[in-house]
Amino acid sequence: MSHVIEPAASGRAKCRGCKNTIAKGELRFGERLPNPFADGEMTIWFHLQCAAWRRPESLGEILDDFRDQLDDADVLAAAVDAGIRHRRLERIAGIERAPSGRARCRACREAIAKDEWRISLEFFEEGMFNPSGFIHTKCASDYFETTDIMDRIIHFAGNLEAKDIEDIRKHIA
Repeated sequence: MSHVIEPAASGRAKCRGCKNTIAKGELRFGERLPNPFADGEMTIWFHLQCAAWRRPESLGEILDDFRDQLDDADVLAAAVDAGIRHRRLERIAGIERAPSGRARCRACREAIAKDEWRISLEFFEEGMFNPSGFIHTKCASDYFETTDIMDRIIHFAGNLEAKDIEDIRKHIA
């Protein structure tokens, strides 16, 4: 099984990392895995940046082979290196305000208060990302062992307003 970087043949595939469509002609990363439902293998697709953040080891296996085709190869390589050094970074799936006070932080085990920012986590298992809980923004540096997470959070959160981004930045720092 060998992973691949190639232009999207159509605009129908969705990125497994951010769940947005990959535009026709855009370079994408295909991770080839054993098919758990039938014989053979399957390919799951990612935007290159999403793959660097959510599947750093897999992208890292082939990144050097495609370096001359990529304008942002150094940026992707840095994201891959950070993901490999800090294993939990690939779990970041976004950020949201807690709709209730029932969830507990995976880092400190304390309740996350209603309307408090919480970072969503997902684990990758059998070719799928599965929700795995939340952490407080104040626990992020201990849990991820770095505070360099804002780009990932903003990317996977979708549409955040500038005031929300500044508020989150204060809580993480």
